[in-house]
Amino acid sequence: MITVSVDSVRVSLISHHRIILLKDTAAARYLPIWVGPFEADAIVMALQRVDPPRPMTHDLLKNTIGALEGSVSHVLISGLQDNTFFARIVLDVGGRHVELDSRPSDAMALAVRCGVPIYASDEVIAQAGIVRAPELEPISPEEEAQLKPFRDFVNTLDLDDPGQDPT
Repeated sequence: MITVSVDSVRVSLISHHRIILLKDTAAARYLPIWVGPFEADAIVMALQRVDPPRPMTHDLLKNTIGALEGSVSHVLISGLQDNTFFARIVLDVGGRHVELDSRPSDAMALAVRCGVPIYASDEVIAQAGIVRAPELEPISPEEEAQLKPFRDFVNTLDLDDPGQDPT
């Protein structure tokens, strides 16, 4: 199992769906998972610690588990089949582990509410994990200093009238 964390929630420009970008905490790998807008909002609300006036579905599940004297141990993004991700919610109930089948979006929404780890199986990371392109990595202060003359030049260009000589 690979420990991941919610890196960001991205909005698709071509559909109403959102992408939850999970980051491998030990490597520069990411796992993108498409979710619906309501599920994404539930995750974002928990990450931003927004307290709704009434419990949302994931709050209700968390409260129910607690009322039954159980606790969420962790969630696992456990499988990928035909472009569909699968997840398991692992509970501790009365001294035993109970695993529940779940959609990844619901499992992640519960995990962030409960403050428990999110894991992805090695197989899922091998199948769907991506590595961020090096050119997208932040640049060092030394590289920034080397680029400064070029940035200064570009900033002096008058792009409103490209035919006009700037001198």
